[in-house]
Amino acid sequence: MCPLNEAPTRLKQFVELLGLQACLPFHRDRLFYLALAAGPIFWAAWWMVAPVNFLPWSRLWSLAFFSVTIWQPLTEELFFCGLIQGQLGRLAWGRRALLGLTPANGLTSVLFMAAHWLTHPPLWALAVLAPSLVFGFMRDRFQSIYPSIVLHGFYNAGYFALTGLP
Repeated sequence: MCPLNEAPTRLKQFVELLGLQACLPFHRDRLFYLALAAGPIFWAAWWMVAPVNFLPWSRLWSLAFFSVTIWQPLTEELFFCGLIQGQLGRLAWGRRALLGLTPANGLTSVLFMAAHWLTHPPLWALAVLAPSLVFGFMRDRFQSIYPSIVLHGFYNAGYFALTGLP
């Protein structure tokens, strides 16, 4: 077989592995909207129990805000939900779902939490486990990381707006 003919197939497999292929219209999915609504609910609860430092509008449109809401969600979702969960999801044990959660998602979320443990206080690192499971659930549901990137960026935007911490 001609190697040139294999290139599109390999590229397609790589795109699918990372979850970068086109997906069903997640913006019409009720579970996606439920996951989206969890962000403001969490922010309201956070505002009621912890001191918050609302940022002025001028600070919201900063390089730090861009990093937290676009760059970090894109790179983290490519690596964790795309590469790691994508690889684990290829294994038979990684695809078995219980209540919509797969072992591939669970292990990836634990790794995501461990990565945050290196740069965040322990309680905050533990707190990223639940959103990570939601991101992984969406990755499995749509076989794409696009819904995960959108949710991750949205969650980070609220966190940044409340705390000012990147």
